[in-house]
Order: sequence, then C-alpha cells, then structure tokens
Amino acid sequence: MTLASRLAAVALASLLATGTAFAQTAAPAAKTDTKTTTAAPTDKKAPKEHSAESLECSKQADAKGLHGKERKKFRSECIKTAKAGMAAPAAADKK
Repeated sequence: MTLASRLAAVALASLLATGTAFAQTAAPAAKTDTKTTTAAPTDKKAPKEHSAESLECSKQADAKGLHGKERKKFRSECIKTAKAGMAAPAAADKK
C-alpha cells in the first residue's frame, strides 16, 4: 500500500468513527427527555383528601389504640354509620 492510500484509509476510518461517536451521545439525550416526560405524570398524583367522617373515625381508632385488621374493621364500620347519619357503631365501642 502506498502512503497516500494509508492516509486516505485512516481519514475515512476517523471520519466514520467520529460520526458514530456523535450518534452515541445524541441517543442518551433523547432517552432522558422521554424519562422526564414519563416521570411527570407520577408527580401529578396529589394525595387523596379524606372526608370528615374518615378523619373522625381515625381519631376514634387512635384513641382506642387500634391497629391492623381491628383498626381497618372499626374504621370501615364507623365510616358506614357516619355516612348514614349515626354516631360511632355501638358494637365497636364495646371492644
């Protein structure tokens, strides 16, 4: 091979290598843009506001020291009766 052929081959190889280097840096930038776009809807989720009945029943459950399944059952019954217009369930007060 002559010197001119070698220089042409090196120039062509460097030109091709440069093109792929730029292509590789551009692709991750596009991915980060899509990640921020997909992450945005999770930020839009606002905490659920609780009703007055729910808050009152939680306070009653705290006062009784209920936890776990007992608390869940108490709150469920309490909210149902509160929405029906009654006070806290009598059966839950006996516990």
